[in-house]
Amino acid sequence: MPSSRRAQDKVSPDLRAQLRDATTGNNQASVILQLKSSPTGQLNALLRRNGVRVRRNFNSLNARAVDLPLSVVQELESYPEVQFISPDRKIATLGHVTKTTGTDAVRTETTTTTTTSYDSLGLPVTTTNITTKTFDGTGIGIAILDSGLDAAHQVFKGRITLSKDFTGEGRTDDPYGHGTHVAAAAAGASSDYSGIASGAKIINLRVLNKEGMGTVSGVLGALDWLLVNHVAYKIRVVNMSLGAPAIDSYRNDPLCQAVRRLVDAGVTVFAAAGNNGKDASGQKVYGQIHAPGNEPSAITVGATNTYGTDARNDDGITTYSSRGPTRSYWTDEAGVKHYDNLAKPDLVAPGNKLIYALSDVDWTTLNLLVTQNPSLDAGVSSRENRKMMYLSGTSMATPIAAGAAAMLLQVNPRLTPNLIKMILTYTAQPLAGHNTLEQGAGQINLEGAMRLAKLVRTDLTNTTPLGAPLLTTAMPAPETEIAGHNFPWAQGVTFNYNLGMGTDLITKYQKVYGTGILMSDGILMSDGILMSDGILMSDGILMSDGILMSDSTPWGGEPLFLGSGILMSDGILMSDGILMSDGILMSDGILMSDGILMSDSYVQAQSAMVSGDDTSCMR
Repeated sequence: MPSSRRAQDKVSPDLRAQLRDATTGNNQASVILQLKSSPTGQLNALLRRNGVRVRRNFNSLNARAVDLPLSVVQELESYPEVQFISPDRKIATLGHVTKTTGTDAVRTETTTTTTTSYDSLGLPVTTTNITTKTFDGTGIGIAILDSGLDAAHQVFKGRITLSKDFTGEGRTDDPYGHGTHVAAAAAGASSDYSGIASGAKIINLRVLNKEGMGTVSGVLGALDWLLVNHVAYKIRVVNMSLGAPAIDSYRNDPLCQAVRRLVDAGVTVFAAAGNNGKDASGQKVYGQIHAPGNEPSAITVGATNTYGTDARNDDGITTYSSRGPTRSYWTDEAGVKHYDNLAKPDLVAPGNKLIYALSDVDWTTLNLLVTQNPSLDAGVSSRENRKMMYLSGTSMATPIAAGAAAMLLQVNPRLTPNLIKMILTYTAQPLAGHNTLEQGAGQINLEGAMRLAKLVRTDLTNTTPLGAPLLTTAMPAPETEIAGHNFPWAQGVTFNYNLGMGTDLITKYQKVYGTGILMSDGILMSDGILMSDGILMSDGILMSDGILMSDSTPWGGEPLFLGSGILMSDGILMSDGILMSDGILMSDGILMSDGILMSDSYVQAQSAMVSGDDTSCMR
């Protein structure tokens, strides 16, 4: 529970609003019940009461999906073993890149060795051996929580090791069309439109139905299954190109809590930031990060536009990519809101008009997205299992980062989720003209990330002393060249309200790289000043003053965009919701209808996924 002089309200704000608006005692609700401990006899009796139905038990998460009358909620919250009650909200989708991300530069590694032997006359004979190793995520399992997969598509080549349905529709194919495209971006194998980790195993966990919609309880079912089975299926990476409005603080949100449990177990979770970066008039909007992207242990990914080029000097943040800070909150018993205001996303990746696999329902029927928008068909092939389609959004950027993590784990299987976050953000490229609430540390750079991951010691554990050497050799040069364009690394790591910088991040082991710890746990605040605590982080880590505006050079010397002290405060950021005169911050309240953002927000998310920012595409 968040620290406060007042106790926390156990009921989510939008569910509390339903209670206030209820006209009779017969109004029904579907809720997610999170428990502190096993239910007592009295609570068990309530859950067996007439009109109350437990639809699902999430045993690994100590949570339940329950249908009940609204009149029962207030009684339910009175039990001491109840942690939090929130609606079973609706989940929606949020929306070839191997050269520009640096993947091609590290796909193969050639080693030449020379040996000398002697013939029968005693003369030396020199033999040269050339060994080539391929890095494509082989041996790593990536779980795709999405709308299902077209298992017959040639890009997957029999690498789908398991398919399970959590929607209740009893199918694991992809009639909607989103999941196949996402999985192909992460791990598709194609000569022309290859995904990042083209050798990884794929685990298909279908949580979105034929219309691309799901529920919190459905996603919790998949996360609960992952907690039990991730070791058996060698699942090291989870991709969640989906989201719900981030209303409850990450401390209470059931999706965030489940993601944190999974990360603590050593699984790296990637979440889409969302596609609500602008309003109906095209103005920048801040504070629209979706759940579970508001969870600090998740790696939250925004989208960039590469404008169809391999070089990265013209890349920028797409207008639709959701910006931070996170505006989820908890409410105390006096009704006061306490906002999380975390700096998100953590990094960005190409996500505009990407070409990846198109799913067929059968020989005559295409997926719903292409049926409704025929222009999404890229026209690559007329064969059912070889078709490709365009999609745009942070949904497309997130699997790029997830595939990159699988590559890092292939080269160094001992990496923890926190080390993966450090490596990806430290080696990222800051994009000029964008602040950290728009891009996190910057755009993903797999060439640099792989080069750094190879040097990280493989004998690290949670007992490794703070400040012990992190690398096996000297620090690598913090720069990368792709398509003739040389750029410096960000050389920073995103924390809750700012960036941590310094060479100690990669030369010394930090305790925050272990499992069961948030990256921000080693940061203490004293009179508004951020500092490391000398136990979880060494003194060589410097903290920025807050959110910075990038000039495309390494983070640290850029002008301050927003101070940490403002992010740490409760309530509105700046007056009247205006953020540094740069854009409009979303209002304190979020209008909800069955868990879907009203006004233009949901439509905007869908249109971004379909149309993108421009007419260019990446090959």
